[in-house]
Amino acid sequence: MSLRFKNRIALFNTAAAAITTLLVFIVLYLVVYYSAYRHLDSDLRMEQEEVFAGIHWKGDSLILELLPERLEKEHSQAEVSPVFLQVVDSKGQLVFRSANLQDDHLLFADSLTSEIFINVDFAGNKIRQGQFPIINDTGKLLGHLVVGISREESVIILSNLLLTLCLAFPLMLLVFYLATSWAASHGIAPVHKLIDATGMISDNNISTRIPLPSRRDEIHQLATTINELLDRIEKSLTREKQITADISHELRTPITSIRGTLEVLIRKAREPKQYEEKIEHVIGEVDSMTTIIDQLLQLSRLDAGNLTMSKTDIKLKELLLIIKERWSLRLNEKNIVLQIDIPEGVTVHADHGFLLIILENLVSNAIKYSQPSQPIDCFWNAGESMFMIRDHGIGIPQDQIPYLFDRFYRTDSSRSSQVQGNGLGLAIAKNLAGLLQITIGVSSQTGTGTTFSLQFPS
Repeated sequence: MSLRFKNRIALFNTAAAAITTLLVFIVLYLVVYYSAYRHLDSDLRMEQEEVFAGIHWKGDSLILELLPERLEKEHSQAEVSPVFLQVVDSKGQLVFRSANLQDDHLLFADSLTSEIFINVDFAGNKIRQGQFPIINDTGKLLGHLVVGISREESVIILSNLLLTLCLAFPLMLLVFYLATSWAASHGIAPVHKLIDATGMISDNNISTRIPLPSRRDEIHQLATTINELLDRIEKSLTREKQITADISHELRTPITSIRGTLEVLIRKAREPKQYEEKIEHVIGEVDSMTTIIDQLLQLSRLDAGNLTMSKTDIKLKELLLIIKERWSLRLNEKNIVLQIDIPEGVTVHADHGFLLIILENLVSNAIKYSQPSQPIDCFWNAGESMFMIRDHGIGIPQDQIPYLFDRFYRTDSSRSSQVQGNGLGLAIAKNLAGLLQITIGVSSQTGTGTTFSLQFPS
């Protein structure tokens, strides 16, 4: 059976209260129990002192001086709370018993050398009995005094107390459960309001926020946390919508170009050279789409954490020479010199494939935005373990630098100049750099150029 939250709270609190109350009741009963019998034992000792005052001995024999006559007078009549007396010698032979014992006798243990108190039933009465050894000056046991007094009153008190506690226990638990359930119901009422408010939020009104309670308690903190979560979800949804729109835009352009080219080709017969030119154009657009898809797959794998690294010591200059060779055609087209000012012995500890992608993205980015015939400088800052690449291109406005590493983001200057690109390269570089614990930075000035930096871990 599944209980509601408020009922579970009430049940757990009632269980805790039951254990606590039970312990309190047990302690209370024991205190009353021992208090009652301690009082009876005190009365028994008073009787023992009175009787011992009339008992003497000569050698190993007991002498009862005036004791029978005095006790006969005191205990011969029926009493509301009678006191029973009995004296036996060391051999267990009866020496004296009070008249109210008649022909009966009290139980005793003839081997005891210390006093003892026990509860017994005698002649239909519940009595408290004390047995006291009689020892002479030499320490020899001469006999025993057995004293019994009624414990009926104590039994009644303890029975009534036990009955009261047994009846009160379940009643208290029931009252406590109902009270706790009521308190829990009122206590979690704000949670129900949060549930209702949260349940009304959907994709259509994701900007809606939960009203914060006036008291700054845990409910206020929970509502604040939910609102912060909604903020992140809203930003994520907005970002995903923007990414979807950007992907559609980036793929629509080459697809439209390919369709237009093919439509032109089928209108009429053309020379083989014209077909070759158009086909090369189509292949270029396909390559552009392939690049976008490959970069999106890379980002997807980065987001999913499915990439594995194998770090080794890499000679930085050799890696840049490989990239320079790959991009030689593009460098020659813009008459750009890639200057690599890095000592031969500089090595970095990183994954070769990941670092190659990062550097290639930075180099290709520098080539795209550099002015023709302007150099691109690659150099090493040994003091800070930092690689830097600087171009002399169009630069980036300061207000757009924080967004450079966002997916599909392209600066206004790159759009207006119709520089080819999709805004994914730097996002990939940023994510890979994070995996390699490399800090990537950028500084730029409009019209002067841009410098990217990679600070490697020491």
